[in-house]
Amino acid sequence: MVFPPVSRRAFGALSALSAVAACTGASWAQAPGSTGGRITIAVGGQAVLYHLPLTIADRLGFFQAEGLDVHVRDFAGGALALQAVHDGAAHVCSGAYEHTLLQQSQGHDFRAFVVQGRAPQQALGVSVRAQPGYRRPADLRGRRIGVSAPGSSTQVMASVLLARAGVDAREVSFVGVGTGATAVAALRTGRVHALCHADPIMSLLEHRGEVRLVSDLRTLTAAQEVFGGAMPASCLYAPQAFLHKEPMVAQALTNAIVHALKWLQTASPADLIKAVPASYVLGDRAVYLAAFNRVRETFSPNGLMPEDGPATALRALAQAYPHMASPRVSLPRTFTDDLARKARQKFGV
Repeated sequence: MVFPPVSRRAFGALSALSAVAACTGASWAQAPGSTGGRITIAVGGQAVLYHLPLTIADRLGFFQAEGLDVHVRDFAGGALALQAVHDGAAHVCSGAYEHTLLQQSQGHDFRAFVVQGRAPQQALGVSVRAQPGYRRPADLRGRRIGVSAPGSSTQVMASVLLARAGVDAREVSFVGVGTGATAVAALRTGRVHALCHADPIMSLLEHRGEVRLVSDLRTLTAAQEVFGGAMPASCLYAPQAFLHKEPMVAQALTNAIVHALKWLQTASPADLIKAVPASYVLGDRAVYLAAFNRVRETFSPNGLMPEDGPATALRALAQAYPHMASPRVSLPRTFTDDLARKARQKFGV
C-alpha cells in the first residue's frame, strides 16, 4: 500500500501496527456485524472537531440505539487509522474522503458511505517565535511542518496549500506531532516551524498569538474560495467488500452518524461541553466553544456527499499529487449516498 511520502520513522510505526494486527488475528472479513459482535472504527485524532460527529454518536449512545456494539480506536493520524483497516485491526475508518481517492489510485477499493464534514476544518499556521520574519509561503522551504501523522489529511491539505502557492511538498519536512497537547507542544518548543491542523488546536494557538495563519479552511466560504467547490472532509469509509458483506451494519452506522449531525445542528454550548471528554477542550472552554461555532456550518446537515464534492477533492489532490490527474480514478466508486438517504428519512433531516 502506498501513502503520500512518509519518513523512515513513520514507516516503522506503520510496520509495528501491522505486526500488532497480525498477532490479534483481526480481520474485517470476519466481522460478526448483524449477529451482534463488536464493530471497530479507527480514527486519527478523535479529539479534534473534525471528528466531532463520531464522538457525539459514541458518547451519546447513538450507536447503541442502533443495536451496535462499537469500539472506537484512536490513532495519532488518519493514515495510521487507515492502516488499521488494511491490517484488519478495524472494520471502518473515520477519516478524510480524499483517502478513498488516493487508495483507489493505488488499487484499493474503499468507499465513503456517510459524510460528516463538508470543509477541511484545517488551517496552516507559521510559528511566530520560530519564524518571526515570515512573509510568504516560499519562506517555508526547508522548514519543518507539523502534521498529525505522515500521510494523514493534515499532510495532504498542507501539500495542496503549498502547491497552490508554488511550493513543492518535497521542499519541506513533514513531522508527525499527533493531536491535542502534543501538537501544541511541538510548535511551542520549536520542534516544528509551522503546523497544519484542525480545531481546537489551531484556534488555541491563534488566540494566544502563537501562530500567523497562512491559509484557513475552517469555514464553507474559505473552502469554496480555495477549492472552487464543496470540499468533503471527514466521513466514514470502509472497504467495499465490508459494505457488501455487512449492509445492515453499514446502515446502522450511518443512522448513528446522521443522528449525531442532527443533534449538532441545535446543540447548546452546555450540551456540547457535557458531551465531550474534558481533555478535548485543551484547558480553555471559551476557545473550544468559539472554535466549534466557527466550524459548525461545515458539518454536513444530512450525511450526503456534496454534489460537486468528489470532483473538487480530486482536482485539489491533483495539484499536489500529479498522478491523481490520471483517468484511473472512478469517482462514483469512492462514495455512496444510498445509506445516508435512508438515514435522512428516518431522522427527518
